[in-house]
Amino acid sequence: METTDRSGGPLTRLKSKRRTSPLESTSSSSTEHINSEDVAGEMVEDSESLSENDAVNELEMIPSSSSSQDLGTKTAVLLLLLIFCSSALAMFLVWKTFPPLDPEDDKDLKFPKDIEDAKKLGNVLSRYKEQYYAQVFAGFLCVYIFLQTFAIPGSIFLSIISGFLFPFPVALFSVCFCSATGASFCYLLSYLVGRRLVRHYLPDRAAQWSAKVDNHRSNLLSYILFLRITPFLPNWFINIVSPVIGVPLFPFWVGSFFGVAPPSFIFIQAGTTLQQLSSTMDPITVETVLLLIVFALLSILPVLLKNKLKTKFE
Repeated sequence: METTDRSGGPLTRLKSKRRTSPLESTSSSSTEHINSEDVAGEMVEDSESLSENDAVNELEMIPSSSSSQDLGTKTAVLLLLLIFCSSALAMFLVWKTFPPLDPEDDKDLKFPKDIEDAKKLGNVLSRYKEQYYAQVFAGFLCVYIFLQTFAIPGSIFLSIISGFLFPFPVALFSVCFCSATGASFCYLLSYLVGRRLVRHYLPDRAAQWSAKVDNHRSNLLSYILFLRITPFLPNWFINIVSPVIGVPLFPFWVGSFFGVAPPSFIFIQAGTTLQQLSSTMDPITVETVLLLIVFALLSILPVLLKNKLKTKFE
């Protein structure tokens, strides 16, 4: 018995499929292939977009970093100038408290631009240190913190001079304290002023850095120690970027204090023979470089061990 349609004709044509030409078949297959690639590409783009959005959201979650609380660019610049002028005035007052100098010594009491200036300044301060120790020591601390706060180069000369003027433990502690405190003041200035500029000119980079900080937040102290010991990133860059990407102030200060100790140790030790130095590169030898490498490896050793144990138990 043959099944028929309403017109009485057989339904065999419904069972038969329309034959397609090889060209149509290839076109259909390639179209499906292209469509599948498009869909896959869109999925990857959506995934990347979500990752970028998550990073941006993490950046926006930094405390007090919302646009409504950020200072305007003009206001931020004016505030920065005001802080700098106030600090410069404080430095002038510190200089005025210094005891009267002989005319020959007065011309050498200036910030050193090279190792010869550092030698002359060291000799002047050494002569007045015995009678005016408090003034010399306080002036040294204030100038060092001032340079670190505003990322002014040249603090390496003060590190060398400290080894010439003070006992080694006092010099090392003073340099570490001034470096960490000045870097923290620079951190606070960037938190107050620099976030808007960085987020405006480097939004994607800042978002990526923020995401990395969140991934390694439990190991921030080790990473700050490592960055301070090694010369991969300049200190001023670390100071300015850290508050933008959400590095807390306390581990930043602690990491800076201990992180600058190894390189400071080298320059302070060189300062004990200040008059024999010919340049600031004299303390950099194969032995001192190897010493810095050892300290750098020790700083990230806890992170390596932690990751190894985590991988083992997983």
